[in-house]
Amino acid sequence: MHRPTALGGALTALATAAAGVLVAAAVSTTPAAAAVGGTGTGYLHTSGNKIVDSTGATVRLTGINWFGMETDNKTFHGLWSSNPWRGQLDKMASLGYNTLRIPYSNDALKPGATASGINDFVNPDLVGLSPLQILDKVIDYAGGKGMRVILDRHRPTAAGQSPLWYTSTVSEATWINDWKMLAQRYAGNPTVIGADLHNEPHAEGTNPAATGACWGCGDTARDWRLAAERAGNAILGVQPNWLIFVEGVSCPSGGLSNVWDGDTSNDEDCGWWGGNLTKAKDFPVRLNVANRLVYSPHEYATSVYRQTWFDAPDYPANMPAIWDRYWGYLHKQNIAPIMMGEFGSTLADPKDKVWLENLMAYTGTGVNGMSFTYWSWNPNSGDTGGIALDDWTNINTTKQAILQPYLIPPVGGGGPSPTPTTPGPTPTTPAPTGGCTASYQQVNAWQGGFQGELTVKNAGTAAVNPWSVTWAWPSGVSLASGWNATVTQSGTTVTAAAPDWSRSLAAGASVTIGFTANGAASAPGTVKLNGTAC
Repeated sequence: MHRPTALGGALTALATAAAGVLVAAAVSTTPAAAAVGGTGTGYLHTSGNKIVDSTGATVRLTGINWFGMETDNKTFHGLWSSNPWRGQLDKMASLGYNTLRIPYSNDALKPGATASGINDFVNPDLVGLSPLQILDKVIDYAGGKGMRVILDRHRPTAAGQSPLWYTSTVSEATWINDWKMLAQRYAGNPTVIGADLHNEPHAEGTNPAATGACWGCGDTARDWRLAAERAGNAILGVQPNWLIFVEGVSCPSGGLSNVWDGDTSNDEDCGWWGGNLTKAKDFPVRLNVANRLVYSPHEYATSVYRQTWFDAPDYPANMPAIWDRYWGYLHKQNIAPIMMGEFGSTLADPKDKVWLENLMAYTGTGVNGMSFTYWSWNPNSGDTGGIALDDWTNINTTKQAILQPYLIPPVGGGGPSPTPTTPGPTPTTPAPTGGCTASYQQVNAWQGGFQGELTVKNAGTAAVNPWSVTWAWPSGVSLASGWNATVTQSGTTVTAAAPDWSRSLAAGASVTIGFTANGAASAPGTVKLNGTAC
């Protein structure tokens, strides 16, 4: 659930002072520290209440939502900012977010769909690309950082969310066929690990004439559990390796509770949109491929809606029992894994800070804790704000400090190759026999920074494995972000090390290293390939 603030060519500023201290946090230029688990190797599956990788190692997804593709812009918000899209992903990974949940609407998938709200001065490589082509680039780059991606069908159209998974203009067949298209598009890429089938199914109308999403009622037009089975099995028929993320409903009957309609004869236990999984034990989602089901509730605080439990005399001690009832029992009884797809707050109310601290403690620490993707990276979520501040570069340190102990940074795994390569022995770092050549192109420049691409060719007769490129910059020029390699800086020397999925540079082959930098635009000097000057 979110209400993005209006975008009129530029970001409408939010009042963030109440949400946390506005402290600058420079973009990290070093890889996130290794942690136990990371995002694992190969595709993921489930085992009891755990998500495990292809080797059986437990994986905890500690991610974040980056929305916009579900709106009229049809692509990620914040691309209008002065922080390049890669720089934003660099920051997410460096903070410890190992998974990206990407909301979309079916409008963004239509032939001829156009992405808007892109600063072509900062992101020239996105100009003219379709929403899907931009998604491809984000997935490829995120995978290169060891991150995983969950696709979230957030809305049928950009106009807004819907109680059911279909509307009068977007049929169930369209919903399923678009999912099958995405599953096929990313079938060979284990960066994309699964499908969050439909965002926040919820109640509509009043009983007994309810028209919203129910759970276990048996009405094929309204029973979200049955619809999730149909879509999940259709996806698994195309891509059997994906996880299927199934959210809850709000009221199991599909009708609004007496909180709204005053009908005390049918007092029903209702919760957040997408957050009520009380019926999942009695009416489980049945998939044709075993060990693919993950339940994905949403959980919010007073900045979204002031539920009665926030004002209970024993708050916050009352909250674990509430979470147990709605969804936590599925984890505690080893029925299925939990991945909280959305949770967040502006933290404007002191109760919300207590809520977030207690919720994170409830999920557990370390790799065996419940998975989650925080809502959101975006500062322009009207009812929660974001981790990023309004400049899309600096962060809300109050929120980050609460989440930080539970984050497991991305390390290895994922990547655009279905089978991650195994690094060879450390000594195999030969200099290129025959030398190398280098060429440089300045892609863009702005006040205080620039973007460039350095292409290095192995002019030798043998492959270089693993390869490493170094260059020098004048004093005062500093790296902001890099891609197609692990790019770091020490003093005036920049090193671009081969990524795990492309360690070898064949004879005659080239690699193009992209980067953004702070300072006066400067071409790389003294370029070397494995110590040999180009």
